[in-house]
Amino acid sequence: MDKNNALIDLNGIIKTYHVGTVDVHALRGVDLLIQNKEYISIMGPSGSGKSTLMNIIGCLDTPTSGIYKLESELVHEMDDNKLAEIRNRKIGFVFQTFNLLPRASALHNVELPLIYSGVSSSERRLRAEEALEKVGLSDRKDHKPNELSGGQRQRVAIARALVNRPSLILADEPTGNLDSKTGEEIMEIFGRLNKAGNTIILVTHERYVAENANRIVHIHDGNIAKDEILVRN
Repeated sequence: MDKNNALIDLNGIIKTYHVGTVDVHALRGVDLLIQNKEYISIMGPSGSGKSTLMNIIGCLDTPTSGIYKLESELVHEMDDNKLAEIRNRKIGFVFQTFNLLPRASALHNVELPLIYSGVSSSERRLRAEEALEKVGLSDRKDHKPNELSGGQRQRVAIARALVNRPSLILADEPTGNLDSKTGEEIMEIFGRLNKAGNTIILVTHERYVAENANRIVHIHDGNIAKDEILVRN
């Protein structure tokens, strides 16, 4: 892999949590390169360290030691304000529980990241409508979350992740609250977005979900146990 042009470059990432008098070693020196426009899954059982790795990649947590570069920016050296700026500007999040504002319309939920970025109201609306169109929800833009199905709510969450035109989409168990058919539809959307040029990191404990990506990074006991390239027929 080309280290010089990597979107994400993790080198020697260690994360240790102090729980009372006990040190919990969540990550034990992770090295990982992710190129622009890749579609990868991070897979591992509960307690493997995959959620900690996701939180560090997503700038929701910082490593105890090690180097993290995102588009050559030294993320591991940033303070909380700078990390918040990076999250808003460069990373779109999709969570298992959707995390939508219950009293806001789909359009307003999608607009939210743009409000924090200081985008004008007319531009916000235009970009939010564009994002909803990409996930096939143009006709539901005025509906509130309780008027939408689970799959439609996740589509709104994906549109919200897209609206700031981020460098990276980070999806944490995005099909976990959905039935299998709806889950397949959501994974088809991620596949289309990747083909359109979006870099996607999918965190899951399910092999059949992970196999939608082109590469699976297996985490076990805080280490990368296997880095698997999937070959399509």
